[in-house]
Amino acid sequence: MDKIKPNLWFDDQAQDAADFYCEVFDDAEVGEITRYGETGQDVTQKEPGSVMTVSWRIGDTTFVGINGGPQFKFDEAISFEITCEDQDEVDYYWEKLTADGGSEGQCGWCKDKFGVSWQVVPKVFAELMSEGDSGKIDRAMAAMFKMQKLDIAELRRAAEGTPAAS
Repeated sequence: MDKIKPNLWFDDQAQDAADFYCEVFDDAEVGEITRYGETGQDVTQKEPGSVMTVSWRIGDTTFVGINGGPQFKFDEAISFEITCEDQDEVDYYWEKLTADGGSEGQCGWCKDKFGVSWQVVPKVFAELMSEGDSGKIDRAMAAMFKMQKLDIAELRRAAEGTPAAS
């Protein structure tokens, strides 16, 4: 049993979200689904038998989605970071998460079609930030601030101070 499980509040899309995330991530599967009963219908405003919660696992992390109603929305105060090995992986997650109503943000941030915020970050970015050379770090940061989806080749080029190809 996980000690901590991220819980995500949806109006009524928890099952759709679980299915979507399990399609996006390789090591993922839908788990337990609970349903609303007759009790509390006057409070929940949810039809008996409709999905109340659905759990899913991505890697070693279990998530729970609850269909709680429209009163709460996602915002950027909470996000999930995906550490990517290479540009192909950055491109894959960026494309999948921004598709069908998702949106691109700045500096490697995006939102999926449910409004959940993600940071799609290449592993090399953390390496560039920890090299200790303040000039390289400043140049890589300056390049990152101009990007939406992070571009590994451009981040490396900027860190090294190599002019952009024309």
